[in-house]
Amino acid sequence: MRLGFIGTGTIASAVVQGLAGRGHEIRISARSRANSEVLAANIAEVQIAELQEILDHSDVVFLGLMLQAAPPILAALTFRRDLRVVSFMAGADLDQVAGLVAPAHVSAVMMPFPGIAQGGSAIMALGDEDLLERIFAPHNALFMLRDAGELEAYLCAQAILSPVARMTSDASNWLAARVSDPAQGEAFLRKLISSSLADSSAADLLEALNTPGGYNQRLRHHMENAGMGAELAAGLDALEG
Repeated sequence: MRLGFIGTGTIASAVVQGLAGRGHEIRISARSRANSEVLAANIAEVQIAELQEILDHSDVVFLGLMLQAAPPILAALTFRRDLRVVSFMAGADLDQVAGLVAPAHVSAVMMPFPGIAQGGSAIMALGDEDLLERIFAPHNALFMLRDAGELEAYLCAQAILSPVARMTSDASNWLAARVSDPAQGEAFLRKLISSSLADSSAADLLEALNTPGGYNQRLRHHMENAGMGAELAAGLDALEG
């Protein structure tokens, strides 16, 4: 397909990297020039183009702009009626994006993660499942949502990723002071967490790690008694509010 990207920040750049070598013709904007130049230099099918050229020569255009910056940038452009648009802009639902790119067709709102660059990533999305499957499956896992309310709830819940990364980093630092190879220690923890949750539900994993008096149960009880669960729920509620 002919794919265009307006905005090449961290997430959009990761998406472009993940699409490399799959037969697409990809045009990207010079916005976030440092990223766009690296992508164009390292991926043969990627070229940097002016914004209107991207719109004129693409079947699907991905919007990787910050929502507050988008209106004046997009208002200066002319969108074709047959152009399909997919938005990465957090905080904008299908109707909001449609108002920015009329008369083009807004196919989906999609929230990818940096891991999409390597494949195997979770993607939450609202809209045209068939189109997203054509572009991103089977290399990634699509989680299609029902409406804007579900998208907002998923956006809040996915924020668990940062606290989990922080906890992993803190545990790695604790381990580093006690072992001969700190890098191996962190690699072990990352692999342990990702592989354990990949093939098991959270409830099943908790049960498997609930050996009375075991290390996992003792640390979990310590953290629960310190308010971990209540603080997490309060944080999610604050995001939703």
